[in-house]
Amino acid sequence: MKSWVRLNDQESDMVWNRIFEEFKFQPSTTMFPSFSVPAPFITFDVSSYYKTKSPEVLYENLENQVLQAFRNLTSKDELIYALEWQHEGYWFNPHDDIPKDEFDEWLIPPFPNGDYPFYLEQNFNWGYIGHPWERSITVFGEALIRSLENHKPKLFQQIIRERYYL
Repeated sequence: MKSWVRLNDQESDMVWNRIFEEFKFQPSTTMFPSFSVPAPFITFDVSSYYKTKSPEVLYENLENQVLQAFRNLTSKDELIYALEWQHEGYWFNPHDDIPKDEFDEWLIPPFPNGDYPFYLEQNFNWGYIGHPWERSITVFGEALIRSLENHKPKLFQQIIRERYYL
């Protein structure tokens, strides 16, 4: 199985409609947050990426830690959604080899570098969403929060907001 399988138009429309409806997603350069996720969630400030002398080290660490967290939550043949606002969406298998593009990034980068990356469990029980202008990453769902506690990216040091009802 490939790590990235393009969503067909029907799948893409269905998942984006769900995102707009369930997360009240309103892309914005000034409204923070521009989505609402269910509790529990934590939103991390990732602006330190832009202040470091070696952002590539933080970026690689983010990719590695997030990948491990996703692998802990999925079976070897389980697919999750990988989306980026106004781009093609994919089924993503975190257990396969993850090829990188000409910019040395995943097809849907986990860092919000100008776009909103979304990684969502098929039933939206957990997810990972980046906000490019707030310079934040929000994770929701108890399972993903706990998995990222065990595989915490170096960028996840400062919390902007959280709601943790278990």
